[in-house]
Amino acid sequence: MATAWSEQSRESDALILNFEELWRRLNDRDESAQIEAKVGQQIGPAVLETVSAFSNEPGRGGGYLLLGVQLAPDSLFPTYEIVGLQDVQKVQSDLATQCRQAFNHPVRPQISVENIDGKRVIVAFVPEAQEGEKPIYIESRGLPKGAYRRIGSTDQKCTDDDIALFYQTRSHRTFDETIVDDADLNDFDSAAIQEYRRARKETNPNAPELSYSDEDLLYALACLTRTVGNVRPTIAGLLLFGKAASIRRFFPMIRVDYIRVPGREWVKSPDERFESIELLGPLMQTIPRAINAVLDDIPKAFRLPPNSNQRTDVPLIPRTAIREAIVNAVMHRSYRHRQPVQIIRYSNRLEIRNPGHSLVPDDRLGEPGSFTRNEKIAAVLHETRFAETKGSGVRAMRESLAQAGLSPPTFESDRDRDSFVVTFLFHHFLNEDDVAWLGYFSDLQLSEDEARALVFAREVGAINNAAYRDLNRVDTLVASGHLRRLRDAGLLEQQGKSVGTYYIPTGRMLNPAALSGTPGTRLPQGPTPAIRPLSQGSEALSQGFSGLPAELTAAVAELGKRATPADVRPVIRELCAWRPLKAEELARILGRDQLYLTRTYLGPMVRDGELRYTIPDNPAHPQQAYRATPPVAPEGLT
Repeated sequence: MATAWSEQSRESDALILNFEELWRRLNDRDESAQIEAKVGQQIGPAVLETVSAFSNEPGRGGGYLLLGVQLAPDSLFPTYEIVGLQDVQKVQSDLATQCRQAFNHPVRPQISVENIDGKRVIVAFVPEAQEGEKPIYIESRGLPKGAYRRIGSTDQKCTDDDIALFYQTRSHRTFDETIVDDADLNDFDSAAIQEYRRARKETNPNAPELSYSDEDLLYALACLTRTVGNVRPTIAGLLLFGKAASIRRFFPMIRVDYIRVPGREWVKSPDERFESIELLGPLMQTIPRAINAVLDDIPKAFRLPPNSNQRTDVPLIPRTAIREAIVNAVMHRSYRHRQPVQIIRYSNRLEIRNPGHSLVPDDRLGEPGSFTRNEKIAAVLHETRFAETKGSGVRAMRESLAQAGLSPPTFESDRDRDSFVVTFLFHHFLNEDDVAWLGYFSDLQLSEDEARALVFAREVGAINNAAYRDLNRVDTLVASGHLRRLRDAGLLEQQGKSVGTYYIPTGRMLNPAALSGTPGTRLPQGPTPAIRPLSQGSEALSQGFSGLPAELTAAVAELGKRATPADVRPVIRELCAWRPLKAEELARILGRDQLYLTRTYLGPMVRDGELRYTIPDNPAHPQQAYRATPPVAPEGLT
């Protein structure tokens, strides 16, 4: 495949990828946070929205527009084809002109024309804008309607908090530094200030601020401002150290509510009551009270320490997970919304809801580093060890639940409702009841990932792509494919559209005994060779895989369900020699369970040198794929 990437572009930005690499990534991973494919016969609003999103998204460095490309029809996996541009010069000129004129600041994409088998394609690299220029928005629409962020593979309209984040970065002043009019030094609680000193001394006995007077300490923490003849508290100051009466006067709805709901669903009837505890006071005191309220109430498990005859009762959900979730809720919430943080305790789960969507895209949750709305509040919570080091809170939750043998937490960031929800399930996965219930679906030969998703949907009442990714640590494409399979099997019902898509349990899933009589064979446990027959069988599946050569289709069809490793390994090598494939792609083509395939074939074949990773430095990378290792020529031959 010939390319015509200009040498000028290569010299101007060393990070630019060539067309072959972009094309491989697009077909391996579909559209992503950094690649957008469009037919692009003209430069319309959708293209400008993507340019705005690539320009604005923090920390991505920009993104690539491929024009003259479309999704191939009837392909099993997202596979793209080149359709070419009818008037490439006009499209190229219009793109450059619109980028220069349509936005509040000119955008200067690096544009290249590629000639691929006689069809012409435009590749445009849109760089991330400088902090002082953001937000980049379509001037004719104004703010916030004309500004976008790149969230996963979609262009999302900026919210008020997104816009505030951009301006906050420019001015280096955060919302929680806002002065509270009519408040003064008398609104601070000396006990809350002393609690800060105690916690700070524990983490750093030599911290210089410990020797400051209370007023100087608050000023150093940006909790008050000084002007000639005036001392005024800031929002951060009152929320962290304010008297309860003062917080009630200025922020009556900014509190933490602990709500106990009977059963598994939110109480919809006014006749049904639930228990609620309202915690309103300085965060230095409210956070420990909220953590203790949850720990005292949730179910307990008992442990028998080694060499001890005395049992110890411990919370079913680890303290670390609860602490991190509550601290993250009050630290990263939007204080522009005068709403409480809600901790809702159902009979089977714990939900922690806070106003304000995550400023970190879903696919980056748990990575080091973070964006915060409330820099001054966050700094105090980090200094006193209420919060983990930056960006590690999500990782700490996942690790503590894994060590306890519980299902991973799920995170739902809703930009439309401007909210964020963390959900913890109480029961261990998979317990005996789960396995017995899943046995009704043994004819589907569910993978462990799919089984985990069904258990979650049964407990919570719904599941979406983000929750599936959190449960199983897979990418968006894999999650979508698995959820559609469960939908097609009649276990889930799809609701909503586009990024708002979610799935609810069907009657067959919730009451399998009533519909199917006796349960089937229980799911195999451990890495047993579970063959997963799909609706059309492996042969039809491989034929539907766009571009799969006829000889590979025949080789897959010949394997059958009882093929020996000596039969399967050569077929895997041939498939990975055709093109790099991820484990989930190979599992679906071969009709095998992904975990079994990885443990029995892919891992050993990498160790034996038959396959190699496409990302060798990170074998656990969610986009990891496998290539066939080229055969070594006998010595003396060339």
